[in-house]
Order: sequence, then structure tokens, then C-alpha cells
Amino acid sequence: MSGIFGVVSKNDCSQDLFYGVDYHSHLGTEYAGMAVLGEDFVRQIHSIRQDQFKSKFYDDQKLMKAPKGIGVISAFNEQPIYLNSNLGPFYIVTNGLVENKEKLAQGLFEKGVSFSEFSKKTVNTTELIAKLISQEEDLLTGIEKMFEVIEGSCSLLILNKDGIYAARDRLGYTPLAVGKKLDSWAVTTETSAFPNLDFELVKFIEPGEVVLLTEQGIFQRAQGRSANQICSFLWIYTGFPASSYEGVNVETVRERCGRLLAKRDADIEVDVVAGVPDSGTAHAIGYAMESKKPYRRPLVKYTPGYGRSYTPPSQETRDLIARMKLIPIKDIIAGNRIVVCEDSIVRGTQLKNFTIRKLWDAGAKEIHVRPACPPLMFPCRFNLSTRSTHELAARRAIKALEGRETEDVGEYLEYGSKKYKKMVEWIAKDLEVTTLRYQTVEDMVKAIGLPKEKLCLCCWQAEGLKESKEKKSEKSTQNSFLYKGK
Repeated sequence: MSGIFGVVSKNDCSQDLFYGVDYHSHLGTEYAGMAVLGEDFVRQIHSIRQDQFKSKFYDDQKLMKAPKGIGVISAFNEQPIYLNSNLGPFYIVTNGLVENKEKLAQGLFEKGVSFSEFSKKTVNTTELIAKLISQEEDLLTGIEKMFEVIEGSCSLLILNKDGIYAARDRLGYTPLAVGKKLDSWAVTTETSAFPNLDFELVKFIEPGEVVLLTEQGIFQRAQGRSANQICSFLWIYTGFPASSYEGVNVETVRERCGRLLAKRDADIEVDVVAGVPDSGTAHAIGYAMESKKPYRRPLVKYTPGYGRSYTPPSQETRDLIARMKLIPIKDIIAGNRIVVCEDSIVRGTQLKNFTIRKLWDAGAKEIHVRPACPPLMFPCRFNLSTRSTHELAARRAIKALEGRETEDVGEYLEYGSKKYKKMVEWIAKDLEVTTLRYQTVEDMVKAIGLPKEKLCLCCWQAEGLKESKEKKSEKSTQNSFLYKGK
């Protein structure tokens, strides 16, 4: 997953842009970039594999004085991408995953379109989106046509002479929100970027909606859709605790998840409740509040040096971060029965080798693992939350139990069924834990608090997202004010 941020001001926006983009650093570890438009375009892109965003861009932002700009923390592609097209020059940043990227690129190759950017020996997704948009007669038509042909999701920001165009993917999988302060407007993936920059949240952009941010206010350029199936994993794991999506705060959802996990644990006695930092922490706090057992920190994360271990693309790097970042405290661990709340179990290798093993080695008496979501069964089709099927711990368990690879996993999806129980027992044995109990789909949805049909659950359920068949009353609402500046 990536994070995108943009700001338009009647004054210089560079400082707000710099810090606004930095507040998305938990969403990517590969590349970061900013582009501004004043008298001319200025862009900077850096690798952030071994450095924090602030250290890479601190000097750059001093040279990027301008009234409007966009930026990105990217999990994969180098961006922003510049295009001097028939629609005029613009910069673009994107967040999402395009499944049919190679097919779409081949179609453009056949039309004589060339590509200059490559990521991991494949076409740069953001450049592909830019080229698709530029095939049409105007930006709005280009964005809407692009939405129609891609499979997957794509939210984007486009910076040009008009201002910043912000478009949320038509499935509503990835969020975008608009904020306002004095003479400035901002758009962000994470609303946690707003408070310290003094922006007030004014609007969550709807699925498929396109808005234009200018110094005068926000124009709606294309209406959104009422259908929305936003990624549930945002609340469970990927989102920042201070962020809200569709008006629902991440931290409070995680606390509710923990409470619901505790309610199913009346049959076990424990001494300590702990969370795998950072995203497991709030789940554990909720569990402790409900169970009346003490929340303690047997494992602490060396925050200054290590970020999240799921975002790097290579397994070797993920494992290194997982091993080095968590430091055990033997005085809290030794002789205690410990509940360990985790956001999820993807592969299970890091949890087993770099969390559970450290607890056993420090003298834990019992270890009870409680993931805040159900077993992950399917790779994410809309972002990089989960990867290929064969990597998933639940699928490895099913393969071992069935003696072969199988796509017929229906019975394993049913909480409490005989096959479900055998799968969970296999994973618990593989992890070498005392007990393992997953959150149910129903309790996870209850914790989020939105209707089930408004959530993407395709990591846990066989059916994918279904686009709304409703027709928009208008193709676009050109120059329709949503909010006016002062």
C-alpha cells in the first residue's frame, strides 16, 4: 500500500506538503516523492529503503516553494510521474494495485505509446495510469475511462495548472479525505496527517468521485457512487491509529476487536496481556480492558531504527526487521501465562521465529495467540496487504491436511467447523503456541461498525468485490462548488 497527500494554498505550501507526506511513512518503505507547481514544476524522488523520509527530503523541501503540490510514500513504484501530454503537463501519484497492468500496457504499446519508467522489470503502474488518462480529450474523461478499464483499484492525485485533481477508486477500496485551514486545502490517504498541520476534516471523498482543489475551494467534477467496499485491513493493521476512514477511528476499532477476542476466552487463565507492537498494541489494550487482566509489554519495539516488517517487498528484509526490532524483557516474561494479541497472521514465520521464540526463550509459561482478524485465505486483489496464496499460513495448513494444493476451501472458511478447527490446530502446532484463536468475520465487522456490505472482506471470503450497477444521474458536475474558500 502507498500513501498520497496534496495541498493547495494561497501562500507557500512546501512545509505542509513535506510533513503531510511524512505522516504516510508507515505505508511504504521503497520510494518517496514530491512535486510542486509555482512558476514551474519541481520534483524530487528518493529511495527510502535505508533512510527516513524526513532525512531524505529535508533539504529538498526548502527549494520547493510553491502554492500547490502533491507527494507520495510508495510501496513499489517510483513516483510522482511527469507527463507532458495532449492534456497539458501534469504530475500524478497513485495508490492501488492494477491486476491487468501488463495487458493494458500491451494495448498501449500496440497504439505506439512508449514507457520510460520501470519498476522491478515491469511497467511503472503510475506511468501506466497517466498514459491511460492522456488518451482522452480531457482529464476528467481520462480518469473515468481509466476507472472502467483497470482491474483492481487506483486512487490518485493529479497536479496541473488548474490545481489538484483527487479521484478515489470506484470500488472505494482505498480512502481519500479532504481537509481545510484558513487559505489552504489538503487531500490525504490518512486523516492523521491533518491535526498537527491544523487542517480540519471536511469531507471523505466517495468511491469514483473526482474533485478539484483550488485556492478558491473544492469543485466536484464527477459524482461518487453510494456503493462502497473499503478495505477492512485498514482498521485491523495497515492504517495509523489516529486516522479515521468513513468516520470510524482506527484505534477504537482495534480496542473493540480486543474486547471481542477476550469475550471468547472465558475458559483460559492468563497473567499478562500483550500486543505485538505496534498495530497489535490497541487490540491488546481492548483485550485487557475486557478481561480485567494487566496489560504489559514483554516485547518492546526499537522504534527509532525499525519500521513495519510487512511493507518491504523482499522476505529477507522483512525477516531481518522482524528479528532486530523486537526486544524481549525477561523480567516480565519469565513464569507468566501470556496472551499475545496480533493484528493478523499472514505467513506466520515472523510471529513464530521472532516473537513467540523470544517469549519461550525468556521463560514464558504459556503463550496464547489471538489474531484480530480471521485466517487470511486469499491474496489481496486491490493492494499489497497480502501476497500470493501459497505464502499464507492458513493455505499451508490446508495443503498439509489435504495432502495437496486445493482451491476448494469452503469448509475451512466456516468458523467452528471440523475442518476449520483442524486448520487452526495445525497452525497452532506449527507456531508452537499453547492455544490459538482467531477473530470471527462477524466480530471483526462488528468492531469496525460499518455494514458488512460496505467492507471489502475478500482476504477472508471467497467472493470478491462487486461493483454497483447503479447509474450516476450525471456524468460530471463541472464547476460545482462543494466548499468555498474564504
